[in-house]
Amino acid sequence: MNTVKKRSECPLSCSLDVFGDKWSLLIIRDLMFNKKNTYGDFLKSSEGIATNILASRLQALEENKIIEKLPHPESKAKVMYKLTQKGIDLLPILVEVYLWSEKYLSIPNDIKTTIKETKKDKEEFIKLMTKELKKQLKS
Repeated sequence: MNTVKKRSECPLSCSLDVFGDKWSLLIIRDLMFNKKNTYGDFLKSSEGIATNILASRLQALEENKIIEKLPHPESKAKVMYKLTQKGIDLLPILVEVYLWSEKYLSIPNDIKTTIKETKKDKEEFIKLMTKELKKQLKS
C-alpha cells in the first residue's frame, strides 16, 4: 500500500514525499549505520524524536516498503525493523549527504574521520556497506 500523497509529478518531490522528512532519514540512518533496529533504540538517538512522531514515521516507512517490521528474536513483546532492498538502495544518497555535510557544515571530528575514510574510496565503501546490509535481509 502506498499512502503517499504526491505534491507534484517532479521525481525529487515524489521521492521526498516517501523518505524525505528529517525523522524518516534519521531512522534510515540509524538502521544503516548505527545498528539500531527497535523502537527503543530509535528513541535513544541523540536527536530526541517524540514517540508519536516515531510511530508515525515507522509506519510510513513500512507502508512505503523502505523498512519491514519483524518479530524480535529475543522478546515476544518487541518488534524489530530492518531495511528492505528499497531502503538499502538509499545508501548512496545518504553517503552523498554525509560528504556534503563534511564539506560545508561543522561536524564532530570522529565523524569527519569516518567521512574522510569513506571519501578515499567511496564506491568500495558503498559496495561493502550494501553487502553488509543485504546480509541482514537474509537473516
